[in-house]
Amino acid sequence: MTVVGGRYLGLEEFAGIVIKNEHVELSAEALAEVDKSFEFLKDFARNRTIYGVNTGFGPMARYKIDDSDVEQLQLNLIRSHCAGSGKILPEIYARAAVLARLNSLMLARSGVHSDTVKLLRDFLNNGVSPVIYEHGGVGASGDLVQLAHLALNLIGEGEVYHRGHIVPASQVFSKLGLKPLRMHLREGLALINGTSVMTGIGIMNLIMSERVFNWMLAGSSIIMEVVGCYDDHYSVSTNSVKLHKAQNTVSVKLSKLLNGSSLVKSRKINMYEKELKSGYIDEKVQEFYSIRCVPQVLGPVLDTLDFSEKVLLDELNSVNDNPVIDHNAKFVFHGGNFHGDYVSFEMDKMKTAVAKLTMLSERQINYLMNPKLNEKLPPFVNLGRIGFNYGMQAMQFTAVSTTAESQTLCFPNYVHSIPNNNDNQDIVSMGTNSANIARTVIDNAFEVVAIELIALIQAVDCLECSGGMSDNTRSIYSELRRIVPAFREDSPRNGAVAAMREHIYFNDLKI
Repeated sequence: MTVVGGRYLGLEEFAGIVIKNEHVELSAEALAEVDKSFEFLKDFARNRTIYGVNTGFGPMARYKIDDSDVEQLQLNLIRSHCAGSGKILPEIYARAAVLARLNSLMLARSGVHSDTVKLLRDFLNNGVSPVIYEHGGVGASGDLVQLAHLALNLIGEGEVYHRGHIVPASQVFSKLGLKPLRMHLREGLALINGTSVMTGIGIMNLIMSERVFNWMLAGSSIIMEVVGCYDDHYSVSTNSVKLHKAQNTVSVKLSKLLNGSSLVKSRKINMYEKELKSGYIDEKVQEFYSIRCVPQVLGPVLDTLDFSEKVLLDELNSVNDNPVIDHNAKFVFHGGNFHGDYVSFEMDKMKTAVAKLTMLSERQINYLMNPKLNEKLPPFVNLGRIGFNYGMQAMQFTAVSTTAESQTLCFPNYVHSIPNNNDNQDIVSMGTNSANIARTVIDNAFEVVAIELIALIQAVDCLECSGGMSDNTRSIYSELRRIVPAFREDSPRNGAVAAMREHIYFNDLKI
């Protein structure tokens, strides 16, 4: 059980609720604050004009609404903004958005009735997630369109995910004995006016980026063994003279993974203690950059993910709607906390970092495929008959094309603002677009890294070198071999790629 409200929700707790379906309990103290916020707004709104309570929305805020219409006003807002299109957001990302919205509303600065947060809790605890469309939000007043589909579900309309299936919300409410949410003062605006979809997707992107990063690190360790690189490429001594924290972290992790390996070569023994004659040197003095510079390439990726974690968790634990209802100060503040620039910028940085990780993986694949580069493996890591069988030739095509797509998708959305909403929203974040595109880039990374891992375990078998691997890398090799058995004959390989991708996507590798 995880308590939500009145405390900073961390990454592990978020993952526990969203991924592991841990039970959610609302903090009694925070729930009492939600009630105070609602009662204050109800009293404060009498004989006062407050945006979104008794006015129109956006550029129509200059229209005052009769008191008798305020509840219908909230319903009109929700229904009118259910205009999403395109693909449906995967269930786990929609679930992440529900938790993000709940956590923000539990900060008691939105003036919603406690029934709202209780129903969001019930959605999480009963495996109910909104059907949200990818297209629709510009990330200025938050995720207006995407969150409207969540709000529509809360009033018992539209379609929802329930236990993996898409069904009418009314059917689920009836089955679970839930009551549709009744509009009070600003339930509609508070539910749709925030950054919770882009934040939920963003945090899931972070979790998956960290996962593919660890698998890439494992793959980089194995390729160092396969090619027999020198140990100083990744050593702490080499990398500690560079002051970047993440580069040194990568160096330490590689050293840990490769500890005890007899396949990597000692610079001291294999180069300095040998007397070499002038002329051509049979052994490489140092490896290609895709192997030698792993700490320098993956270090900035890790730095980016570390910083993104702070930004995304701060956004998750922030009030991100408008206006801000401060029952302690006895005032209602109008501003722009719904603007998604923080998340949008991080998503652009994250997708760029993960695309670079993908590029490194693709270059390592290329190194393994080309015998003129590695000087020890058959073309395309072919364990069959050269010329008659084709090994991983076509899988390399897939890795290259997928990497190219990620490179193209790295155009930043953060600076791609288009004014809209009668120019009321004259500068926007495109945060939800940024988050969804980053999700695609991250998914692509899993595909490319999966192909590299298949190539690596094929290479280990080709060289018959598993006995010299470190205990850590041999364990990873054995785990992956159970997923994709060795192959010599030609047969469709898409199933092998899918199996490896699924394995690394759903299994976190702790390093």
